[in-house]
Amino acid sequence: MMIVSACLLGLNCRYDGGNVKNAELVERLRDACVIPVCPEQLGGLPTPRESCEIMGGDGFDVLKGKAVVLSRSGVDYTENFVKGANEVLKIVRTFEVELAIFKDLSPSCGVRRIYDGSFGGKTKVGVGVTTALLKLNGVDVIAVEEFLNKE
Repeated sequence: MMIVSACLLGLNCRYDGGNVKNAELVERLRDACVIPVCPEQLGGLPTPRESCEIMGGDGFDVLKGKAVVLSRSGVDYTENFVKGANEVLKIVRTFEVELAIFKDLSPSCGVRRIYDGSFGGKTKVGVGVTTALLKLNGVDVIAVEEFLNKE
């Protein structure tokens, strides 16, 4: 059983109301047991919504209370991102999920890189809030590109 960023499967849940459907991923998972998740929606945020970035660290720092998730206009959505991560963790525990395939750069789902908090399109090494929580709970989290490059 696995969870996958819903936007990668074609669900219109991204901050801009769109998706980043990955046709190769959808095809490879056609016969798999997959649960699509959008931590930001599960955290109570609407679609579309203002874009957000992590300020002061990455997802691990958010969970420690050392960083925050802010919108472009400066609204603090940290609580929503943490709530969404916890909702995803409930799904993981309920269905004994062993693998998460997520979209890099997202403040929720980033696996290897996230935006740097400047809203200037620059990235940095780090993970999103949901990825951090899942990793802390022993879940294997990989970026879609890593999954597609596996044999």
